[in-house]
Amino acid sequence: MLALAVIALTQLAFTDFKPVVADAPNREPRMAVSGHTVALAYGSGNGIYVATSVDDGTTFGKPVQVGTASVVPLSRHRGPRIVFAKGAMVVTAVVGEKEAAGTHAHGLPADGDLFAWRSADGGKTWGRPSRVNDVPAAPREGLHTLVAKPNGDLFAAWLDLRQEGTRLYGASSKDGGLTWGANVKLYESPDGTICQCCHPNASVAGDGTLEVMWRNCLDGARDFYLIRALDGQTFGKAQKLGEGTWKINACPMDGGDLTHVDGKTVSVWRRMEDIYIAEPGKAEVKVGPGHDVMAASTGHSLWLLYVQGGKAMLWNDGKIQQVGEDVTFPALVALGDGRLLAAWEQGGAIVVKKVGQQQ
Repeated sequence: MLALAVIALTQLAFTDFKPVVADAPNREPRMAVSGHTVALAYGSGNGIYVATSVDDGTTFGKPVQVGTASVVPLSRHRGPRIVFAKGAMVVTAVVGEKEAAGTHAHGLPADGDLFAWRSADGGKTWGRPSRVNDVPAAPREGLHTLVAKPNGDLFAAWLDLRQEGTRLYGASSKDGGLTWGANVKLYESPDGTICQCCHPNASVAGDGTLEVMWRNCLDGARDFYLIRALDGQTFGKAQKLGEGTWKINACPMDGGDLTHVDGKTVSVWRRMEDIYIAEPGKAEVKVGPGHDVMAASTGHSLWLLYVQGGKAMLWNDGKIQQVGEDVTFPALVALGDGRLLAAWEQGGAIVVKKVGQQQ
């Protein structure tokens, strides 16, 4: 079903990844960091690509095609995810061979499955994909998350459609993405569905606790909730984030982000036209107008990158600066020296830029 392209990695000074085909823009960047190595994943047309930097994002090698499919959803945070685990890079994405039909198809695959690809040679070549979901087409909405635990185990979570209504499911891999365990239902709303089009987020706390955040649909409100599990199989009670609520009979298509600062879990998300920061069990703090927020931590400091009026805005400790224009769908990671690396869509290309401290 999925073609595999093996392309040699050459060192080039890329900071602006232009689309290969004019009508197939580069979409949905995501990044992962291991030491001085940065891996950038994104989608374009029918393909998924990874470009690698070995100098903290200063230069990147030529993008390598990880895999292809007839339908690769690349809208509203539906792109690939990437992590480092057990000495390898792992990319996940929902892809399929048959395009969905109907009013709400939106270019999604009717037979969409969540696949994982693995590279053991620094992103030069990629092995055959393994399927994460154990019920065919259950993740066809295309919205998922991926996280690596400190021991190298992986956990993926996604919006699941194996039954009527949308539920939150997950699965673990103990061999670096080669195989995946039984799917686990993490949460189902008593109202019959969680929010249908906001991506979930997974993270690992300092004590090794697995955390998953998603936008719920409960009593007419679309608010964010967090659930935790130590073993990846047994999850505790869902906890609402923040004290306010958003009554809306629609999906905002904006799933926020999770990170950790000084060992504390920090969630960031959008309600109405504003972005908020919230620690579990505490009142939220308003940042200001914006959407599609991403978060990164430099240990003791929280950084946010979000879109406001088409501009990329970088927030830290209440200070805001503009770092880009004509921007959509930003990504943000912290580097080892306290700096940050940002990426976003711009004019069909992916732009990568160092931001924050020590510029």
